Amino acid sequence: MTTVIPFGPQHPVLPEPVSLKLEIDNDVVVGALPSLGYVHRGLEKFIDTKDYNQTTYICERICGICSALHGITYTRAVEKLFDVEIPERAQYIRVIVGELNRIHSHLLWLGLFADGFGFESLFYECWKYREGVLDVLERITGNRVIHSISKVGGVTKDLTNEHIDMIEKMLDTVEAQVKNIEKVFVNNYTVKKRCVGLATMSKQLAYEAGTAGPTLRGSGNAIDVRNTPDWDIYKDLGFKTAVEQDGDCYARTKVRITELYESIKLIRNALSKLPNGDIATPIKGFPTGEAIMRTEQPRGEVVYYVKGNGTKNLQRLKVRTPTFANIPSLLLTLPGVKLADVPIVVLTIDPCISCTER
Repeated sequence: MTTVIPFGPQHPVLPEPVSLKLEIDNDVVVGALPSLGYVHRGLEKFIDTKDYNQTTYICERICGICSALHGITYTRAVEKLFDVEIPERAQYIRVIVGELNRIHSHLLWLGLFADGFGFESLFYECWKYREGVLDVLERITGNRVIHSISKVGGVTKDLTNEHIDMIEKMLDTVEAQVKNIEKVFVNNYTVKKRCVGLATMSKQLAYEAGTAGPTLRGSGNAIDVRNTPDWDIYKDLGFKTAVEQDGDCYARTKVRITELYESIKLIRNALSKLPNGDIATPIKGFPTGEAIMRTEQPRGEVVYYVKGNGTKNLQRLKVRTPTFANIPSLLLTLPGVKLADVPIVVLTIDPCISCTER
């Protein structure tokens, strides 16, 4: 006989209101059903009241963790409608801020993951390291949470020599800090005992289920939007995709740690190659037509669809977030998992419910 119990939307280990109905047999999950819409805000409809420039600020507020990359993706999509090429310096600044965003997001996740094991001191340590990244983002953009750096046509703020020195010093510090905590996440007996072989997803299943980000790459799929023609700038920076083959919770953890080092390398390369010049291109007129833009957020591929009708307001904005893509695979891997391990499995897809429900 099975029993249906709720998991979320409030749970001590959850950073956001994930809501699942779990069907369990004794202490083993045999089925799972999501309940979406708990924090729905109607942001896609809200753009009817704002012009295409003001919509940038709405998109940045879809999520406080990946705010910068939401804004960058939206502005790049609108730039497609105008068929404009932004200055090269602005492209590099977007990459730098985007990768800083990825570092702070992954450090946030590592802290939450540690909290899921009951490692409270490690949780605080990860978040302390994240503070250094947020301090830099605050100095660059003026905000610790909503990093309003991107606008249609380029970026709103330039990098000064002082900013560059600050970023380089912070990267040296964070790299040493990540090496310190990596020992626990990769070698600790408790972490390996609870993660190795847990919620395994094959390479084919991860691909067919439409997963994204570390969830996809942890199952051996070397798919990353930063390797696509839309983001040729990453080829110049020597980008390499982080991939693990085992497809379990442990593999998804190692992908995120590898991505931390990769982001540090990308920012250093971008700073060393940062070109001189303008940071924005003047935009005239109103957007017309349709465009799609994809970006690799910390949780995976986000897709923005925009449609302009020649007025200052967009006719349509549609966002497909990585968590929405990863939820189906979560439901496929939960059956067979013990109830006590459900929080660990949920955390390994790094759910962002504010993004998903908007």
